[in-house]
Amino acid sequence: MTSAQPAKRWAALARDTNETKIQLAINLDGGDFPPDTDSKLLAQEANSHASQSSKSQTINISTGIGFLDHMLHALAKHAGWSLILACKGDLHIDDHHTAEDVCLSLGYAFAKALGSASGLARFGHAYAPLDEALSRAVVDLSNRPFAVVELGLRRERIGDLSTEMIPHCMQSFAQAARVTLHVDCLRGDNDHHRAESAFKALAVAIRHATARVAGREGEVPSTKGTLSA
Repeated sequence: MTSAQPAKRWAALARDTNETKIQLAINLDGGDFPPDTDSKLLAQEANSHASQSSKSQTINISTGIGFLDHMLHALAKHAGWSLILACKGDLHIDDHHTAEDVCLSLGYAFAKALGSASGLARFGHAYAPLDEALSRAVVDLSNRPFAVVELGLRRERIGDLSTEMIPHCMQSFAQAARVTLHVDCLRGDNDHHRAESAFKALAVAIRHATARVAGREGEVPSTKGTLSA
């Protein structure tokens, strides 16, 4: 007798407001996207700087903000996700609505795809370097949204993304995903390197936290017996 295959951890989502129109699909374990993914999203033209396809992952991100695409590409790649995301936002105003709404939407989709934390590691931590920069991330699938992000960024912008939006993106993701995260850049001279090492550390910490633990299937990783709010 073969054991039952674990449930797919995937979700598709559309979020439309007067400020942004977002579509995305995610698979936390890589591979294919859910069957209810919009066919137009799947047909989205590959954006070369934030697109990648391999036997285990498909990533294609287009938000209209190049550096945000770059950071979300790194997040998806090192978290082990397949992720396709498209956003049309009011960039004629500024980058705030697009960056915030994209990361809220990603958090909502993450929570939907993850479902219960039963049988999962729950906690994850990681360090990630990028040349002279080194960042640390700690994640708890707590169902208690909270974020502390200290990156020490000094420039006003990196590409077309305001540096004030980089920690706000992580905070928005934590809020919608209902996770606790702490992300700190410990050292580094280049703000691009500081930000990217932080997203990579967060990605690896998330991958560890969402890992299934053999022999703990169905067990809630909490002394309270629940991770409900």
